Amino acid sequence: MSATEILVAVLIAVGVAGIIIPVLPGTLLVLGAILVWALEVGTSSAWLVFAFATTFLVLGTIVKYLVPGRQLKASGVPTRTLVAGGVLAFVGFFVVPVVGMFIGFVLGVYVAERARVGAAGAWPSTKAALRAVGVSILIELVAAFLAVATWVIGVVVT
Repeated sequence: MSATEILVAVLIAVGVAGIIIPVLPGTLLVLGAILVWALEVGTSSAWLVFAFATTFLVLGTIVKYLVPGRQLKASGVPTRTLVAGGVLAFVGFFVVPVVGMFIGFVLGVYVAERARVGAAGAWPSTKAALRAVGVSILIELVAAFLAVATWVIGVVVT
């Protein structure tokens, strides 16, 4: 393995970690790392690998918003509840680094739903929102693993 491939592998690993713990722009790091590799190798095969990896990551990004959104609509969680969760997640990120984002999201969704439907209906909506976030992360992770597998095949072939 060349020094570039080792650097790319490390960046990809950090990107995948950023998908699981959304502090770093995981998908962008994976894509950027594969782009660096394609620029370094410069062959048509490398660019084909980059094109396939980009396709996986772009499709994953699109699907990660569509599928959970439909799940939330089906479970009756309104958009304003998710906005409240997002705002508190943003605040929580700065108040309690890393884990504050998760705590803030759950708290924001719960408080918004408690105000909307009362204490009895707030927890089921909060669980639905958490499931949707989990599905979103899983979809993004699968897309990243497909891109990484494409890159690994490209490294072996080129």
